[in-house]
Amino acid sequence: MRRDPFQAIADPTRRSILVLLAVQAMTPGALATHFDTSRQAISKHLRILSECELVRTVPHGREVEYSLRPERMQEIDRWLDQFKRLWQQRFEQLDEVLTTLKKERS
Repeated sequence: MRRDPFQAIADPTRRSILVLLAVQAMTPGALATHFDTSRQAISKHLRILSECELVRTVPHGREVEYSLRPERMQEIDRWLDQFKRLWQQRFEQLDEVLTTLKKERS
C-alpha cells in the first residue's frame, strides 16, 4: 500500500529517522541505538517510511540498510513552498511599513 509522505513526517520519531538517514544509510539496529524504543518499533516506522517511498532498502547479506530517497521529499517541499512565498510577501510588506515609519520619524 502506498501511503502519503505527509503520514511519514507526522510522527516525530519518523522525522528523526529521516534526519539520521539523510546523513548515512543505516540498519534498523543501528537506528534503534538513537532512540529509547525497541528495534521492532523502529522497523515498524521504517515500514511506513518505505510504504511512503521516502526510504529505500539495500540488502547486505542478512541485514538490510535503509537510505533516504531525497527526491521523494520534493512533494513535501512543493507543499511548503506556498507558505514560504506567503511569509516572504508578509516580510516584504513589514519591511515596507518599517521603512515608511522610519522615514516619518526622520
